[in-house]
Amino acid sequence: MQEIHDKRDRSRLFRERLAQAMAEAGSNQAALARRVGVDRSTISQLLGGEGARMPNAQVVAECAAALGVSADWLLGLSDRPERLAALLATSLSITEAPRALIDETIFGWHQEAAGYKIRHVPATLPDMLKTRALVEWEYEPHIGRTAEQALGAFRDRLDWMRGARSDYEIALPLHELVSFAGGEGYYRGLPAPVRIEQIDRLIGLTEQLYPALRLYLFDARRVFSAPVTVFGPLLAVVYLGRHYIAFRDSARVASISGHFDWLVREAAIGAREVPAHLRALRDTISA
Repeated sequence: MQEIHDKRDRSRLFRERLAQAMAEAGSNQAALARRVGVDRSTISQLLGGEGARMPNAQVVAECAAALGVSADWLLGLSDRPERLAALLATSLSITEAPRALIDETIFGWHQEAAGYKIRHVPATLPDMLKTRALVEWEYEPHIGRTAEQALGAFRDRLDWMRGARSDYEIALPLHELVSFAGGEGYYRGLPAPVRIEQIDRLIGLTEQLYPALRLYLFDARRVFSAPVTVFGPLLAVVYLGRHYIAFRDSARVASISGHFDWLVREAAIGAREVPAHLRALRDTISA
C-alpha cells in the first residue's frame, strides 16, 4: 500500500473512499446521516471539504459500519475495504478431512498450486510416495470392497500431481521411519515384505527425483511439527485429524512457510543423505 505522508492527502483519500462506499451501497447523504446519527450537513462537509481536517473516530467508525466497509480502509490504512470478520471468513476456513485416498479437497489444493513448490509434513509416510501394498494395508478399513476403484482414482491423481511441475519438499520425524522399519506403533502388524518394498521405493524416488523431490528428517526431540502443507504462496493447511484448517492470508502462509524452513535448517539428515539412511534402515528388517 502506498504510504501517505500529508494530512491533506489522507483527507482527500477519505473523501474519495467515502463517496465510493456510498455509491456501492446505494446510499445518499440523507440516508447515511440518519444511520450515523448526524446532520446531513456533516456528511456534506465530509464529502466536499477541501481542508486537511479529518472527522473524529466515532464518525468514521459509524460511517464504516453503516456502509459495510472497514474504518481502516476509509482512512487509507488498508487497501482492503472488507471488515475484519469478512476478511477472516475468506482467509481462514475449516474443512472436513475424510479418511480417504487424496480426498477431493486435498486434490483441489494441489491443482490450484500447480507449478509452485509444495512443502509437506505428513501425518504418516507421504501418500504420494507409498506403494500399493502399503496403501491397501493402511486404507483397507476405510475403502473396503471399493478398494480397486479407490486405488485406481488414487493412482490417477498421483500421476497428475507428479506431472504438475511442482517441486516437493517433505519433512519427516526420524522416529516415523524407525517405527515403520521396525513394524512398531502405527505400523504394528505391517508385514516385513511390505516394509522392505516401501523402503526400496523411497530409496528409488529420493534418488531419481532429486532435487524436484527433497526429503528431510528431523529429530522430534529437538524440533516438532504438526502435520502441515504449504501450497506455494497461496495456501497453508494444518491437519487436525477430522478437519483441515486452511489459511490464505499472506502473513500466515509466510509464517507457516518459515516454520517449514526452520524444520529444514534443523534437520538431522539432509535430502542428499536420506537414501543412505534408508538403506541402513532396510538392513534392520528381517524378511
